[in-house]
Amino acid sequence: MVNWPLAAAVTGGAAIGLGIFLVIREALPPAPALGPALRRLHQPPRPAGTAGVGRNLDWLHGPARWLRPPTRDLALLGRTPEQYALSLLLSALVGLVAPALAAAVVAAAGVGLPVAVPAGVGVGLAALSALLAHHDVLSRAERARREFRRAICTYLDLVALQLSAAHGPVQALEQAAGVCDGWVFERIREALRMAQLQMHSPWDELRQLADEIGVPELGDVGAIMQSSGSEGAQVHETLRSRADSLREQIRTDNLARAEAVTGRLDVPGALLVFILVGFVLYPFMTRI
Repeated sequence: MVNWPLAAAVTGGAAIGLGIFLVIREALPPAPALGPALRRLHQPPRPAGTAGVGRNLDWLHGPARWLRPPTRDLALLGRTPEQYALSLLLSALVGLVAPALAAAVVAAAGVGLPVAVPAGVGVGLAALSALLAHHDVLSRAERARREFRRAICTYLDLVALQLSAAHGPVQALEQAAGVCDGWVFERIREALRMAQLQMHSPWDELRQLADEIGVPELGDVGAIMQSSGSEGAQVHETLRSRADSLREQIRTDNLARAEAVTGRLDVPGALLVFILVGFVLYPFMTRI
């Protein structure tokens, strides 16, 4: 014969014990998983204005390899080849569907179009949309690269100041990177942190980052600081000279870009003059 009061007491005690165990387990901080922690360490910070995709995009690995993405530009923007492939596919899909939707609206209004018209326009618009998405990535990377170069000028001056204050080369690199905010300095701090964790020299890590994102000026910082760390050379004047030359190079590039934009504006200006002349001459021409 079952002793029901005893069974109920045992079951209730087990339930209370399980509840206390679950409360204590949820209250204590869990040990972080090693795999996701390492992936977070290796994940570079993203520049302002770029949004990451949190979904699993492993299924786009094959199309990403086939599309031959600009790896340096994507590394600079903090995007993966799978995200690049997804942006191109979505842009092409929008371009492919838009003419079909427009044809459906026209057909609802009572105007029939051959199927070949929206199909042909959709294919052409899909290719154009994918090309525009590709050029958008390139233009974003170019803007980010120019911003990176401007930040390196400041970083060179800060490292020179740290060296002048009798700091060591490694300490100078780390303290100079910790002074300023922004995604560029966060990227440099991440590289220096990885060098410290992996027991690498910081200048080698900076040169590796410069090669990865296509900014050779950051590699120059690593090369200059390597001579200071290995040979004990006083390089603060070299850093200041490199910062001045980089600023002059940036100024020259900005002037060349401004002249190119001004040259492209000459064509609309000339067309506007011809239009105004046509408006002025039209009354006289009609009287003849």
